[in-house]
Amino acid sequence: MTHHDSKRPVPVTILTGFLGAGKTTLLNHILTEKHGYRIAVIENEFGEVDVDSDLVMASDEEIFQIVNGCICCTVDVRNDLVQTLQKLLERQELFDHILVETSGLADPAPVAATFFMDNEVAKKVVLDGVVTLVDALHIQPHLDDPALAEHDNQAVTQIVVADRVLLNKADLVAPDTLTEIERRIRTLNSSAPILRSVQAQVDLSQILGLQSYESDALSMTDPDFLDHDHEHVCDEHCAHEHEPAHEAAPHRHDPSVGSVSFTFDRPFDTARLMASLNALLAEHGDDIYRVKGILQARGDERRHVLQGVHRILELKPSLPWWDETPTSKLVFIGRQLQRDALLARLQACLAAPELQAA
Repeated sequence: MTHHDSKRPVPVTILTGFLGAGKTTLLNHILTEKHGYRIAVIENEFGEVDVDSDLVMASDEEIFQIVNGCICCTVDVRNDLVQTLQKLLERQELFDHILVETSGLADPAPVAATFFMDNEVAKKVVLDGVVTLVDALHIQPHLDDPALAEHDNQAVTQIVVADRVLLNKADLVAPDTLTEIERRIRTLNSSAPILRSVQAQVDLSQILGLQSYESDALSMTDPDFLDHDHEHVCDEHCAHEHEPAHEAAPHRHDPSVGSVSFTFDRPFDTARLMASLNALLAEHGDDIYRVKGILQARGDERRHVLQGVHRILELKPSLPWWDETPTSKLVFIGRQLQRDALLARLQACLAAPELQAA
């Protein structure tokens, strides 16, 4: 494993999932197996991972260094996430990736907010992705729970915002039921790859480092991204809308959840774009669960990674483009998305065409 370059932000993965989905099992796997990754695991105050004392090499109160090269620490009531991150980042040479577990009932958005705030910690980290663990045995009742109002159903929200869905306990469910669950997940999230797992055993490269090759990561999560004809600059060909596939089976979840994606050949005026998107989210943030993109910024040869969860948005420079003709790609995931209005808003933020030198 290459050691993390201290000048680049440390990638952070948010691990979410309903109670009992297997987050603790996955964290134990990370902290005990010889997988070669150097991960710092941050648990919330309800964390149940009981790290075997034989595995602990060194302990600094709340931060444990583990024999396999990982680190574990807990966020307790006395200590908020930002303080825990500050402590961790003082020892940045010990790890390459941070994994933050949310509580089972949590909307991942407030956790994600920590990484987007304008403070010293946020400058040193970058959101790599949201991984949602789904309990194949119990997810359907959660999705259909009439006691959970549509927009407050955390089981739904956790799936909608995911970049990867880990369908756990796949061995406890009949194959046709698994297929049906995957179809249900697809109606909520049409783009995130779904990985089946047993005992939360998963190849960690499938859930970590999703942004390390951002263009590929986005094109992988959106099958339409590679099918565009880029000769058309921002006419009808620039936007593709994904409506979730509706079938005869009655669903209680909000059928209007979907995703809309756009590509642009011209660079963005990033200041104008961020002002416009922040205004959009201030007004419609309840309905826009997730925004993500890889952007070309005017006057900058680096790719810029756009990440948003509800009303929280960040744009961070990344690696230089390797394409001769960079293309900006954006995805919005939410309810009642107005494709034409979004397209017009984005077009208004494109940089003016360069004037040809005489």
